[in-house]
Amino acid sequence: MADIDPQLPTSMPIAGHFDPVVTPRAVTARADGKIDLLGLPRTEITRLFTEAGLDAKAAKLRGKQVFHWIYHRGISDFDSMTDIAKAMRPWLDARFVVGRPEIVVSQHSEDGTRKWLLRTADDHEFEMVFIPDADRGTLCVSSQVGCTLNCRFCHTGTMRLVRNLTPGEIVGQVMLARDALGEWPKGAMDGLDDEEAEGDYSADGRLLTNIVMMGMGEPLYNYDNVRDALKIVMDGDGLALSKRRITLSTSGVVPMMEKCGEEIGVNLAVSLHAVTKEVRDEIVPINRKYGIEQLLQACADYPSASNARRITFEYVMLKDKNDSDDDARELVRLIKQYKLPAKVNLIPFNPWPGAIYECSTPERIRRFSEIVFDAGISAPVRTPRGRDIDAACGQLKTAAQKMSRADQDRLAEEKQVALG
Repeated sequence: MADIDPQLPTSMPIAGHFDPVVTPRAVTARADGKIDLLGLPRTEITRLFTEAGLDAKAAKLRGKQVFHWIYHRGISDFDSMTDIAKAMRPWLDARFVVGRPEIVVSQHSEDGTRKWLLRTADDHEFEMVFIPDADRGTLCVSSQVGCTLNCRFCHTGTMRLVRNLTPGEIVGQVMLARDALGEWPKGAMDGLDDEEAEGDYSADGRLLTNIVMMGMGEPLYNYDNVRDALKIVMDGDGLALSKRRITLSTSGVVPMMEKCGEEIGVNLAVSLHAVTKEVRDEIVPINRKYGIEQLLQACADYPSASNARRITFEYVMLKDKNDSDDDARELVRLIKQYKLPAKVNLIPFNPWPGAIYECSTPERIRRFSEIVFDAGISAPVRTPRGRDIDAACGQLKTAAQKMSRADQDRLAEEKQVALG
């Protein structure tokens, strides 16, 4: 991303209960000097074409064409953009590139969940997960390399924040998923994942229908880049996914929540996980900066929240920590006190090596759910998905930390041999 400044303003410090990172480091520029167009809106592509020497009329036309090929067709090779004059394609290729995050490892769970370990152009690794269901397919998208929030039940939170992902790296995850699922017009891009045929999901409707910003990182600490990426995802001439099918999850960055609702307008999910200051301070340390009362008031003020578009509260079930009948009743009281159009997702804790918590028993989870349901608030228990590949909620942590470089090279070699 040469010539593009990916840094966020430094006015808002990033919270964390030890070693907070105030300003993630910048993205390393491409060695070849080309500008990556992935993640850029039409207006920016047009501006870059003008700066590179095209007149205003030509730049506007080429910008519209390239935007269409990138986001509607999924094409990353200028030579395949067939309505652009052949003489123009080498000009584009010499100055620009349409990138994709590199796939390091692709894993497929027994339950159909898929996880990819991805690598940025400047050699940082992060993950994304696709969860197929009978009537939808949800892509869990990362917003940062690592995380700084240090939520104590979350494996991802044990990583340190390396840097923010750029709009291109965020949009690139959606592009890769569409590659894998064969969702582009005129079929799939070849070679992403040799294990499955193009029709494996489309045969029973399991295509990419929803996006959740619930992967690695806190989206509201990378707000500008997340906003710009989601605007491209929602663009009717691009990826064209409705904002009603996109959910942004935050641990409670209160100052950014209203802005998110006004500028992006997607569904809101809040990682609540506790109903008392003492417990939430322990397991979600950002609560020490923005308390439960502030957080719930921000939820009450969230633009576009309504009974038709309820706020989702994520609540991980931790044995003898936040799962009592009293906790359930207090959760109901708080939701009603702030008059919140809300539902509660109860998440059985997904264990990981070194975790200090245990999952609540099925009986305790069921009782908690019944109390909330009886109060007229939806409280389904989320079925754990992708546990066998560490893709379940709270388990995302770059597989490279558990896999040596030699193992990664061996897997890449084996895949190359399989591809012939």
